[in-house]
Amino acid sequence: MDYKSTLKQIQKGIFAPIYICYGAESYLIQELIHKLTDRLIDPEHKEFAVSKYDLTETSIDTVIEEAETLPFMVPSKLVIASNALFLTGAKESTKVEHRLERLTEYLKTPADFTVLVLTVSADKLDERKKLVKSLKESNFLVPCATLSAEELTQWVKQGAEKAGFSFAPGVEEQFILYTGTSLNALSSELEKCALYVGRGGVITEDALDQLVTRSIEQNIFILIEHIVQLQLEKAFTMLSELLRRKEEPIKIMALIARQFRIMFQVKDLQQQGYSQQQMASQLGLHPYAVKIASGQSNRFELKRLADILGQLADLDYQMKSGKIDKALGLEMFLLRLIA
Repeated sequence: MDYKSTLKQIQKGIFAPIYICYGAESYLIQELIHKLTDRLIDPEHKEFAVSKYDLTETSIDTVIEEAETLPFMVPSKLVIASNALFLTGAKESTKVEHRLERLTEYLKTPADFTVLVLTVSADKLDERKKLVKSLKESNFLVPCATLSAEELTQWVKQGAEKAGFSFAPGVEEQFILYTGTSLNALSSELEKCALYVGRGGVITEDALDQLVTRSIEQNIFILIEHIVQLQLEKAFTMLSELLRRKEEPIKIMALIARQFRIMFQVKDLQQQGYSQQQMASQLGLHPYAVKIASGQSNRFELKRLADILGQLADLDYQMKSGKIDKALGLEMFLLRLIA
């Protein structure tokens, strides 16, 4: 089952007996569980009809036993168990013993009054395991993968529409740049924007600057964007703001170096014919971060990016050895970069 079709089926009131939700995007997993709970269980029955377990503390035997027990005072029940690490290749540190044959047997004749949900925060399940193969054959797997750059932008747009407001042209992208790619963080900031502008309102660039609290990582993204666009004044204003907030210059320099390293890697892979999704997988980055780095790297030749990384390595040494004032070193680096 793919994520979107699973949600559509749930919305129609069509439920599978078992869902194995896995992936790095915990927000999507929780969203699916919320939709399932809302559609399957009446609000007044939730106390009796929803059971939650953590498989690092509870055995799968106990979870299956709960799934097989007739519901009390309610027509159906939802049993949710998190951290199903035994479905992955990860080494478990828990002392809880799981008799997986119990789950294998349950797959053959699941209770018709229970929906069982197992979740695990892992990009992949171990398909060498018989249990995982059986779950896949039964079409019980629901991957909750990281959204692509385009999907993320669409998700933000739809989130704004649901909340009753919109973004001014181009501000959606800036919103993601400011907030980051975590759906939990984006959802929280969308709520804040909705409260600020009200129903039918429009979030402008100025409003975004006032509303969204940016992390130092996001500020470095923006700083480099100003550099790439040759916006010298904005770049120095951003650097001054970071220093005024007492951010450590060596940390700023390290984050700038990290972003230029990503730009170098992205440009190199791009020239080898990799797609953005393939680059994201290869580099272990969110696809949106690859999209940003790809756009930024277009302004530089590969050799120029290698030279910049060399300059940053020299600056790192000079800063740490006390051969240059840290703030002055950063300012001089920016001047050489933009010149």
